[in-house]
Amino acid sequence: MIWKKPALFRRSISGAALLVLAACSNVAQAATYTMFRDPGCGCCLNWAGHVEDGMNTKVASVDSNDMAAIKTARGVPQELWSCHTMEVDGYIIEGHVPAEAVAKLLRERPAGVAGLAVPGMPLGSPGMEAGDRVQPFEVIAFGSAGRSVFASFP
Repeated sequence: MIWKKPALFRRSISGAALLVLAACSNVAQAATYTMFRDPGCGCCLNWAGHVEDGMNTKVASVDSNDMAAIKTARGVPQELWSCHTMEVDGYIIEGHVPAEAVAKLLRERPAGVAGLAVPGMPLGSPGMEAGDRVQPFEVIAFGSAGRSVFASFP
């Protein structure tokens, strides 16, 4: 019996723990980050770079000439619209949401939240850097639970 051989038991437990950690790591890395953007908008690519750097991932960019249809199909409330929309792991990220807020959403997975949004294009938000000029902004969570402030910056 395995529990009567402590060294074998420890190796079995250690091996199982490593398999669980590897599986969790692969799940986190398996998320696909797909950003939809108007082909004429440059700040979207800057924001995607921020997410790639902040979350150690790759963001696929899909150009669209009908961003309103993309946002509507994904349930983004019109008053929260910005210039780009990203899908990641079942969530919608609208606009210049900081990578740390996206990471928190994916980590915590709050009930009733379909996504996060930074309405408009506030100066100083990721992708909208303008030297020292920074406008305070809020990240809004939206979904079946309604809307709430998920984070405030700076």
